[in-house]
Amino acid sequence: MADKRISSKRLQISKAQTNTITLVAAAVFLTVFSLVSCRALWLQRSYQAKVIGKKKEALRVLEQNQQAVPGLVDAYKTFVSAPTNIIDGNPNGTGEKDGDNARIILDALPSKYDFPALTTSLEKLLTERNFKVDSIKGIDDEVAQSKAKESGTPKPVPIPFQIDVQGSYSSVQDLITVFERSIRPFSFDKLNIKGSPDNITLVIDGKTYYQPEKTLDIKLETVK
Repeated sequence: MADKRISSKRLQISKAQTNTITLVAAAVFLTVFSLVSCRALWLQRSYQAKVIGKKKEALRVLEQNQQAVPGLVDAYKTFVSAPTNIIDGNPNGTGEKDGDNARIILDALPSKYDFPALTTSLEKLLTERNFKVDSIKGIDDEVAQSKAKESGTPKPVPIPFQIDVQGSYSSVQDLITVFERSIRPFSFDKLNIKGSPDNITLVIDGKTYYQPEKTLDIKLETVK
């Protein structure tokens, strides 16, 4: 009879231990699940807050840009419609100093690399002043320039060239003055003059420039 009571007590203790272990396991599971869920919710909340912040910043910049548009349009119209251009020429004329300010700016610093166009312009400038053009040399670097990386703040890029011409002393003086007053910037690295006053050989190693256009770079940003 005593053995039956002991066995019954052991059975009750075993059941109690099993229930306790089950309850502890359930409590631990619920605690871990709650912690993981809270962390996931916190991370999700932080991510959403970052996304909302970035969207607000983008909207603020967009609104500022929209507000600036009318002022930019008015400034451009005023700049282009000036009665006298920035080099004291006629905006509606066809002379060397004529043309509206927008065209003058584009002529001063083209946005594309074009060495053949440069040689054509130089040849026209020289022949109009009765020079005998022996050669116009340079390196057509269009392939390399087309692969050059664009930047947010483009800068003038030099285009080296060499001209070898023959003309009179007065023609040489006139040519130097023309380069000095040119809309497009020119700089000389070397100037070689030889011959008689009636027939001077002029060799110029110089360079002019172009400036890549600034593009509107719209990017997609990944929020982490």
